[in-house]
Amino acid sequence: MKRFLSLTAVLMIAIFVTGCPKKPTIVKEEAKAPAVDTKAQEEKARKEAEERARAEAEAKAKAEAEARARKEAEEKAKKEAEAVKAFRVENIHFDYDRYDIKERDRETLKSLAEWLLKNKDVKIQIEGHCDERGSNDYNLALGERRAHSVKQYLLTLGVNGSRITSLSYGEEKPLCTESGEDCWWKNRRAHFVIQDE
Repeated sequence: MKRFLSLTAVLMIAIFVTGCPKKPTIVKEEAKAPAVDTKAQEEKARKEAEERARAEAEAKAKAEAEARARKEAEEKAKKEAEAVKAFRVENIHFDYDRYDIKERDRETLKSLAEWLLKNKDVKIQIEGHCDERGSNDYNLALGERRAHSVKQYLLTLGVNGSRITSLSYGEEKPLCTESGEDCWWKNRRAHFVIQDE
């Protein structure tokens, strides 16, 4: 028993001198991660917020610009529709076998020119017409000369020539089909039509 006691004493001294065996320490992954730089995170979050705000502002500005453009287009279309609706120009008439513009018709053409100068996006077509007398070829040529003389007069009043086209129908589209001067006079005309875009 002495021996047992002395062996126990020696073991205790050896344990005391060398120390207890340590339990292995388990380090969690979280503890191993380096400390997070909060300033860097705050800066990143601030930049992301600024980017979102800028993108939202750009989207809003684009939507507002599109809305403005749409509204302007609608207003322009409405204005053009009103102008077309207000377009009421009388035919002008010509003497037999003539294409010179009569003095009384110059006022009608001046009013037309003023209207065209106010409505700069509108284009017109001038149609030349004749009465039934004469051959088809002759009347087509005479109708063209009538339309052309009206166009030239409008050009002298300041209307841009690119906004005016001319066409001859000769005797093909009479307003009146009776034979006689009262009817023929109505057919010897220049007629004005607004052109579709």
